[in-house]
Amino acid sequence: MTEVVLFTIVAVGLYFFTDWALRAIEQSHGSPLPYRNVVFFVIILIAAVVSFEIIQRLLQGGPLF
Repeated sequence: MTEVVLFTIVAVGLYFFTDWALRAIEQSHGSPLPYRNVVFFVIILIAAVVSFEIIQRLLQGGPLF
């Protein structure tokens, strides 16, 4: 049960982080990206895989790297 809550909180945080990162990329680009949804998906996918793997390793007591 604790893991579900932890993963849910991290997932919400990843959503807000990805939105912030995408807005920063678009601001540096100077205009909205043509395939904004695809870029959002790629950012959140990479961030989720990395962060969920780290959480799993921390919960199991194994090494991070």
